[in-house]
Amino acid sequence: MNTVPHSFGKSLFELMSSMRFAISLLSILAVASIIGTVLKQAEPYGNYLIQLGPFWFEVFEKLGLYDVYHAAWFLLILTFLVASTSVCIFRNAPNFVREMKSFREHVSEQSLNAFKHKHEAVTQLAPTALAASAQRYLEGQGYKVKNLTREEGVLLAAKAGSWNRLGYLLAHSAIVLICVGGLLDGNMVFKVQQLLGYKKIETRDIPQSQVPAISRLGPSNPSFRGSVQIPEGSSADVVFLNVADGYLVQDLPFTVGLKQFRIEHYTTGQPKSFESDIELFDKSGQKIKEATIAVNHPLVYDGVAIYQASFADGGTRMSLRGWNLFAPTASSFPVEGVVQQSTALSSGAGEYTLEFTDFRPFNIENMGGDIAPAGDAMGVLGSSPVSDNKHLRNVGPSVQFKLRDARGQAREFSNYMLPLELNGRWYMMTGVRESPNEAFRYMRMPLDAEGNIESFMRLRGALLNAELRPQIAARFARQALPQNAWGTEIEDKLKFSATQMLALFAEGGFQSLGRFIEEKVPAAERDKAAGTYLRIIELAAFEALQIANSQAGLPPPPADEATGWLVRDSLNSISDMFVYGAPIYLQLMQYDEVKASGLQLTRSPGQNVVYFGSLLLTLGVFFMLYVRERRVWLRVKPGSALLAMSSAKHSIDFEKEFAQHAQALDTLVK
Repeated sequence: MNTVPHSFGKSLFELMSSMRFAISLLSILAVASIIGTVLKQAEPYGNYLIQLGPFWFEVFEKLGLYDVYHAAWFLLILTFLVASTSVCIFRNAPNFVREMKSFREHVSEQSLNAFKHKHEAVTQLAPTALAASAQRYLEGQGYKVKNLTREEGVLLAAKAGSWNRLGYLLAHSAIVLICVGGLLDGNMVFKVQQLLGYKKIETRDIPQSQVPAISRLGPSNPSFRGSVQIPEGSSADVVFLNVADGYLVQDLPFTVGLKQFRIEHYTTGQPKSFESDIELFDKSGQKIKEATIAVNHPLVYDGVAIYQASFADGGTRMSLRGWNLFAPTASSFPVEGVVQQSTALSSGAGEYTLEFTDFRPFNIENMGGDIAPAGDAMGVLGSSPVSDNKHLRNVGPSVQFKLRDARGQAREFSNYMLPLELNGRWYMMTGVRESPNEAFRYMRMPLDAEGNIESFMRLRGALLNAELRPQIAARFARQALPQNAWGTEIEDKLKFSATQMLALFAEGGFQSLGRFIEEKVPAAERDKAAGTYLRIIELAAFEALQIANSQAGLPPPPADEATGWLVRDSLNSISDMFVYGAPIYLQLMQYDEVKASGLQLTRSPGQNVVYFGSLLLTLGVFFMLYVRERRVWLRVKPGSALLAMSSAKHSIDFEKEFAQHAQALDTLVK
């Protein structure tokens, strides 16, 4: 027996027109779309590395899940789905159309007797008369009826709900249109150019004006989705497209200028609304449009939609006061800074680069939290869900910056401009963290009774000044001993102990003192020794503050509880300086805020195609679910009438309708 082998073209046609193949492709796209919805798309790769870790970062990168909707495999599946569904439509549409038009009038009486839903009645009426009455009844029920003369009688072929099959055509056509829309917005032009080597992703951190042409897309690019931040009073004629581990620069057909940015907040500090007053200019500088955009209220011009997406600092100018934390002096130095700019900074610990990253005009903090208690290392500022309003308070402006050393290592800092009240006392707060995914750890520096930080700085400088230690120790010994013990060996020993404790404290704070106790004092006596040494340090620090005030020409601090807390808090802060991670403290003094609006600009020629496809899909589903196709045949012969009925879905409504028609036939034959 000879078999005719299938040609490759025919096999391919069978595969592409297979409903199973189309459903498989659609299932893969559905899973990919779920991933694209759950995983935030087109973020910088560093964000994904922090979020997922090195292993899963590489797995997701190889699968192209960071930009699913523009991944080559996703677009390829869309292309195959368009081709497969189109072939399905091409193959089945003619049959659907014929079925919609057909009355199936060639059915035989034998076939009608084989129907599950049939009903036969005896009649004395003439076939033509009964058929005419039945035709009027069926037409009254919404059926289209065809009256056919047959041997020994009449055949009525009726149909209703034929538009049900139109639902299949609409649904399949909708899938094609939606996929075509996705391809139109999939930046296929760039994909092809990249494949051919005409375009390349830029990975260097350079000004956009220096980005080469191979990494730029022209204004005529048919589709794009990019973002840009524009400070107030500035403009931009490009947007940036995050692609893989780099970016592309998309030139715009116009220039966008930001006149003003406005933002409102809830009492919890969360943004309530924000909007931008923008202007559009053509390439000659002529204003062509002016509008206000807000979230969900974009401006569409020349096929480009401009969305209000975010906000940021636009280059706030700040005046700060710097303190050398490990210098044996209490003097400060001026520092000028601009957000998103850097400046060189010198200190006794070496050369640093100061990079200002952000400025916040106000901060809502939960002051019901706490900083690490006295004597502990730096703590984390209290933070709880924003719905807990009991302790929420605006604590004023803050500045964030990075301090980068000569080796390129950097820590991030967050300093508040205004003092914060904790446990009834006031402090200047400065936070530090090693990486962006960590919480800030805060060092608190106490303020004196006048609300100034200078007393703390004077005490800090005096305790770090090796030349003052003998004088501090001598004053401490005279205050601690009765007058008859002055000049004795006891005083000399006490001065020696105080000098030793001050030197240890100046080397590493309480941590250094703790190590000394562990090395030199037996375990059974360590608690007692620690209490004694802490008392010596505290009393000596009070004498150091007396000396520092005297050198500054200020009156001596009162020996009261407030001064006692100032000294104790200062000792804790000085100890924290050794784990703070920076040789300086920057105190924000003045600022001139500049806001920036984050805009997203998109050109989406496939958007309307997708919308139209979605409308067709809705109509198709409606026709398939709510339009029921039913067919009725009535074979009338002298003495009998045979009713048969069929439907694609045998629902309860179908059963009721068949019973109704059977009862009507029994009535008509009488």
